[in-house]
Amino acid sequence: MSKPPNQDEIADLLEEIADLLDVQDANVFRVRSYRQGARTIRESDADIAGMAEREDRDALMALPNIGEGLANVIIEYVTTGRSSLRDELRGQTAPGALFAQIPGIGEELAARIADELQINSLEELEQAAYDGRLEQVEGFGERRLKMVRTSLAGILGGAAQRRQREPGESAAEPSIALLLEIDAEYRRRAAEGDLPTIAPKRFNPEGEKWLPILNTTREGWKFTALFSNTARAHELDKTRDWVVIYFEPAEGGPEGQRTVVTQQGGALDGRRVVRGRERDTRAHYDEQS
Repeated sequence: MSKPPNQDEIADLLEEIADLLDVQDANVFRVRSYRQGARTIRESDADIAGMAEREDRDALMALPNIGEGLANVIIEYVTTGRSSLRDELRGQTAPGALFAQIPGIGEELAARIADELQINSLEELEQAAYDGRLEQVEGFGERRLKMVRTSLAGILGGAAQRRQREPGESAAEPSIALLLEIDAEYRRRAAEGDLPTIAPKRFNPEGEKWLPILNTTREGWKFTALFSNTARAHELDKTRDWVVIYFEPAEGGPEGQRTVVTQQGGALDGRRVVRGRERDTRAHYDEQS
């Protein structure tokens, strides 16, 4: 049985939900309730995970700032390892919308970052700001990069410090074989209509539930897979080809993300390739041949 999320991971979930709600201009009191709930969880000495595993809503709701809605979100996350609310909000939130809130990044540049780097969270933006990817995006100079790093350090605060204390953990990723396996399963089941669907907010004026979502656990990893709903995917008519896969260790740890696409041209023409790990993908196919 996988290890339940710890207090910080539960609080991180509530903070991410607050961020996603904020981007969608949700009721300010609802956003505030998730932020206050996250603060309560992070600072509490109570056994939050134990309460959630027992589905003891009364005990959770006895904590400051934890109402029935937050209690249900916490229980689902602890008992299943997933959050249906977070998954739904991710599908509804325009990629890069979070980035536009960072000083020095406007809406146009935020969308460019999301499309070119295929990232969606502030944590991924922070990583890109330090590993050289962000400065390669058109519009970034040394001054703007420094401004973004400083802003992210203030916004992410404790979460960033925890990642710095565990640098090796954040580098771990599922194997190429496993990512391609999840990609294949997602596309097959989506084609068969065997997955629940959500209604993304972007490029969907009718509010149609068209975006399939897969949640699964495999080989010690938890996965969420969705078709890309980025502007670039729509522009190139790749919304049914590009698959975004979120992953995190089943026993708890930092979340990561990769996008799998069909390669056009080159040695891997026509094959599924994991963006950012092209060399590993080629080695995987070489081993198979």
